[in-house]
Amino acid sequence: MKKNGMVYLVGAGPGDPGLFTLRGREVMARAEVVLHDFLANPRLLSMAPASARVRYVGKRAGRHSMTQDEITALLVRLARGGRRVVRLKGGDPFVFGRGGEEALALSDAGIPFEVVPGVTSGVAALAYAGIPLTHRGLATSALFTTGHEREDGQGSPGLDYAGLARLGGRGTLVFYMGLGQAREICAGLLRRGLAASTPAAVIAWGTYPRQKTLVSRLDRLPGDLAASGLKPPALLVLGRVVGLKKRLDWFEGRPLFGRRVLVTRAREQASGLAGLLEEMGAEVLQDPAIRVEPLRGAAFRERLKRHFAALKGTDWLVFTSSNGVRVYFDGLAREGLDARALGACRLAAIGPATAQALLDHGLRADLVPGASVAEGLVEAFTRLGPKGRSRPGGRLPGPRVALARGTEGRDLFPRELRRLGARVEELALYRTLPASGGGSEALGLLEEDKIDLVTFTSSSTVEFFKKRFSARALGRIRGKVRAASIGPVTSQAVREAGFQLALESPRAGVGELAAAVAAHLGRAPRPR
Repeated sequence: MKKNGMVYLVGAGPGDPGLFTLRGREVMARAEVVLHDFLANPRLLSMAPASARVRYVGKRAGRHSMTQDEITALLVRLARGGRRVVRLKGGDPFVFGRGGEEALALSDAGIPFEVVPGVTSGVAALAYAGIPLTHRGLATSALFTTGHEREDGQGSPGLDYAGLARLGGRGTLVFYMGLGQAREICAGLLRRGLAASTPAAVIAWGTYPRQKTLVSRLDRLPGDLAASGLKPPALLVLGRVVGLKKRLDWFEGRPLFGRRVLVTRAREQASGLAGLLEEMGAEVLQDPAIRVEPLRGAAFRERLKRHFAALKGTDWLVFTSSNGVRVYFDGLAREGLDARALGACRLAAIGPATAQALLDHGLRADLVPGASVAEGLVEAFTRLGPKGRSRPGGRLPGPRVALARGTEGRDLFPRELRRLGARVEELALYRTLPASGGGSEALGLLEEDKIDLVTFTSSSTVEFFKKRFSARALGRIRGKVRAASIGPVTSQAVREAGFQLALESPRAGVGELAAAVAAHLGRAPRPR
């Protein structure tokens, strides 16, 4: 008889993937099947192994992919088949998430399970809106309640309005899934004596960069809500703590809040730039145009071995990207070597990001030019005299230079160094290829003019971004692509593609590019 598997009822949190728990990440990394809800941030799905089967089983008002009974039966069936199943639920499984029902069904079926709590939106969304759940002198208690009980979102929950009105005068009331019943809820509380002036708020898409907060008062909320056009998911909050929002509004006051930025960088590199933009409040759409593929094969490994063996006679090792650093040190490790193999070899990095990649391996670059392009490297080497000392305008004394880079690198740097008398070894480590899939979500948002900036960090990202669209689609969006470029070479590619060059980073580097984006977009978001 086949042994039962295991089910993890995991709280995905309120939306911001940074609020996902460490235990949740651990069980996602070992999942064989993931069943996820509508409110679970799709970015969390990337934590599951590539081999995991991922299935959407979400329920929205009036639109259910599966009934609750069908979901529960599926959990039991998968676990009886010996699978390790993650049931990824928005917020916390046991806070209006029907996790208790699923856990009871698993218990009755003899299926082992674990509940992994998540941060519930009744705490997190209020915090991100600048509204404390409790506050001394304003709210000594808090109550969470549901705004409906039927799965279609239309049923009345049969609330105890008298009890809620008593609590609402000295505490905080948080209604989950109550947008459709907001008029009835407000009227019921007013009838039972809750003051018409009680501060009220509706928080839609809490903790997401698209978060919107409506501040009103109890008697005016239904009309203000109808005029606002806010849609679920949303929380209704009542209590004096709402009045603190203006002073405690830390999230919606970020410089890029309300802006949407498309990052086209390779997936393994995109997180740095995306993280910086998200820290400033932007909604980041990651749609890599390129992927980096290390070179492989017996001939490449043999060439790398010969290079490592000749390092003692190499004066300079030059890296033109952080990708090159990563692939180079992976190659060292495969040969059982480490940074000591570099000996007295001096290191040059094309820019600060590449220098940081070296520093991550415990090595400080000896040379980082002011301009992070091949021309900057040439100028920096031109100024080197014997033993690396600065000597304006001099020729190199014939040192041996190894250039570690991708197969598509420009020939300007090796050509100019040879002209200066250097012996240059060109060591190709990886190739840049178009990323597979993607493009559809970006196309739709660009057609609707709902992307504020598209970031490009190399000419290849421009080239492959352009190629992923048909000629007809490109014609529709070309004038709507406002580009943020990392440097002059990339800017030239942007112009040649016919896109609008909105800004060029004053210095190549993801930090500098992110700062330039923030300075360009400012605080006032464009209307959606």
